Amino acid sequence: MLSTAGFRVSKRRVFEANTIVDTARGTLRRSGRLLRIREAGRLGILTYKGPAAIGKYKDREELELEVSDPRKLSKILSRLDFAPKFRYEKYRTEYRRPGEAGTAMLDETPIGVYLELEGAPAWIDRNARRLGFAESDFSTASYYGLYAAYCREHKLPVTHMTFQGQETGVTSQETE
Repeated sequence: MLSTAGFRVSKRRVFEANTIVDTARGTLRRSGRLLRIREAGRLGILTYKGPAAIGKYKDREELELEVSDPRKLSKILSRLDFAPKFRYEKYRTEYRRPGEAGTAMLDETPIGVYLELEGAPAWIDRNARRLGFAESDFSTASYYGLYAAYCREHKLPVTHMTFQGQETGVTSQETE
């Protein structure tokens, strides 16, 4: 589907382990902000996301920083009273159309395969149509939101979205 629409792989498929952290009181979640530690292959990334302006598209401030040791970063954040709240895993492949600024990201998750289009609104609309999607197919839901809905539908407890199945330990709270 992507290749017939002129997209080419720009970043090969990689396993990602993502951990959302917050204070015990959920300070970030309650204010619409997010702090995520991502391990993608050998790369570690700390991401801050500001409150989202949600309409047809999700738009929010996003700041990212590569880190050499995500596990050590997790320890530092725990010393600052941040704890893991939700872990989700996926395999991501990124695609681009030559000469265009947007990115299509194909995410394989434990609950299904999702396509994220990131770019200017006109680029998103044009390429969604090119790929056969209608506006009614769009979603601005986070992976936590998608996972919580999946768990409700399948009468499962909401824990962590991992390929190993339901983990025990940390009870997740809505984060993104």
